[in-house]
Amino acid sequence: MMKLGQLSKFLPTERRVEDNVDNLETERERDEGDFPLEYRDETNRPWWKFFDEYEYRMNKYERASHKWFKWFDERDTRSDKKLICKLDILLTVYSLMVYWVKYLDQTNVNNAYVSGMKEDLGFKGNDLVHVQSMYLAGAVIFQLPFMFLLPRVPLNIVIPAVDCMWGLMTLLTCKVHSVGALKALRFLVGAFESGFIPTIYYLMGSWYKPSEVARRAGFFYMGQFLGLLSSGLLASAALNLDGVGGFEGWRWVFIVDSICTLPLAVVGYFIIPGTPDKCTSLFLTDEEIIRCRERKKPFVTEKKGQQLKKLTDWSLWKPLLTSWHLPTAILISCFFYNNTSGNAGTFILWLKSLTDSNGNQRYTDQKVNQLSTIAPGLGFAYVYLASLFGDLARCRWGGIVITQMFNSIGAVILAVWDVPEGAKWFAFCLQYISWAMSPIMYTWWADIMRRDPQHYAIVLVMMNMLGQSSSAWVSVLVFPTSEAPRFRKGYGTCAACACCCAIMAVVILYFYKRDEKRDCLRNGILLVNDNEDNGDKTGKGVVIEGLSESFDEDTGVAKKLEVEKIREASVSDENVSNLSLVVI
Repeated sequence: MMKLGQLSKFLPTERRVEDNVDNLETERERDEGDFPLEYRDETNRPWWKFFDEYEYRMNKYERASHKWFKWFDERDTRSDKKLICKLDILLTVYSLMVYWVKYLDQTNVNNAYVSGMKEDLGFKGNDLVHVQSMYLAGAVIFQLPFMFLLPRVPLNIVIPAVDCMWGLMTLLTCKVHSVGALKALRFLVGAFESGFIPTIYYLMGSWYKPSEVARRAGFFYMGQFLGLLSSGLLASAALNLDGVGGFEGWRWVFIVDSICTLPLAVVGYFIIPGTPDKCTSLFLTDEEIIRCRERKKPFVTEKKGQQLKKLTDWSLWKPLLTSWHLPTAILISCFFYNNTSGNAGTFILWLKSLTDSNGNQRYTDQKVNQLSTIAPGLGFAYVYLASLFGDLARCRWGGIVITQMFNSIGAVILAVWDVPEGAKWFAFCLQYISWAMSPIMYTWWADIMRRDPQHYAIVLVMMNMLGQSSSAWVSVLVFPTSEAPRFRKGYGTCAACACCCAIMAVVILYFYKRDEKRDCLRNGILLVNDNEDNGDKTGKGVVIEGLSESFDEDTGVAKKLEVEKIREASVSDENVSNLSLVVI
């Protein structure tokens, strides 16, 4: 019989892996030093460069090497690619699967509602929107603990535990016999699902480079649309089980969804790798863990091993409350959570309301569930195209603006309502383009907050908590079930919030570029200003070789810069001596 000590080898525990100091600098040079330093003259900078998001984040030599349609970075070695593939399986594929069952368990109420639950439980008036709001209330309230848990607790325990619990709550829903009992269980489902999204984004931000995250996050986010799509198909199939085991067809919807959910909780305990500094993976070698830390070092500027502060410590909150990060993150998140009508089940309620020439319901309940998969099916394309655009075109703000432009068009059409039925089909097919900005937005914040993981965890939780809390009460006000399927206030609110999301993306771009300009030296760019009026200037960059530099570890500002050799000068050598280095 296998002894307990031997069995423990197959259980995830925190790995104590020390960095290889001798190899550290070599690896960092490979990550950071492949491209020459750019010496950039800012004279006569064109106004439209404001919209170039990576102007101060990436120098022109790195830009020249940038390729479209790639999964790996150009500088990744063969061993790096093997490591990234492992991470993709452990993190990206698994998170997609869990997100899929999360949305099965979140949206199955809408499918059950049009499949007989409304009549069996005696829904009246706005009961449906109140049930949906109870889910949101649980999701909001229980996100608070994750502000504390994310940087401290083994995530290979937290995620499977909450996954198991929300699966059990979904299973118990098949036994409800009143709207009140349903509300209580939906509150608990929301409570246990509350920390999943910020936890996954936190993990991705911990393991991947900023340039790698959006593609993976887009793939992960497709789990949401997979859940919406398969929820309708599974509900349609579950109706065939009507009467089996003494359960109505709509009760089988919850049973089938829980069967999909619970096994993933067990798998997650062994799959989830933790973070590079607190790794619990059974599948990564010590060398791969060290390499993951080294790959992230150029993008993380906090001190190694810095002590986590208590949540009651004012020094933790003061930088957040006195900077632009937290207010803008909360604002765009609130607008984002209210820019869609998808959560209110508007499409499926509209399908249910359609009648034939005799005034009878046009589609059967099974057909309604099947047709409801069209919009989330298109969401697959929307979310991944938006992620590719934001990541590969280096234009995350543009991805947000474009998706919300189309979102507002669809919402305006539905707000008008008195349009041909074909126009309504078109508008509902644009419904889930509203969510396509999510992976771009969250990965942008992972990049923005890369300097402090504890601040990043707080911002993530606050974004989700306050965004969802706003959705909980806004949906009750603008999507009352009694007004179905014509939610004029709801569609108008979605259009307004979509426009506000686009505006906030430009505001965040301004602040983001201001901060990156201050830190551009770390990104391989030296800025110079020429105070002399010299008409011979071309404004082209100048490359400095042999640059020796020392940094203040706390501020990241260069103390000394020594120029030993100038090549490709677009200004004369004598003028270079008159140029003043600007590390803003």
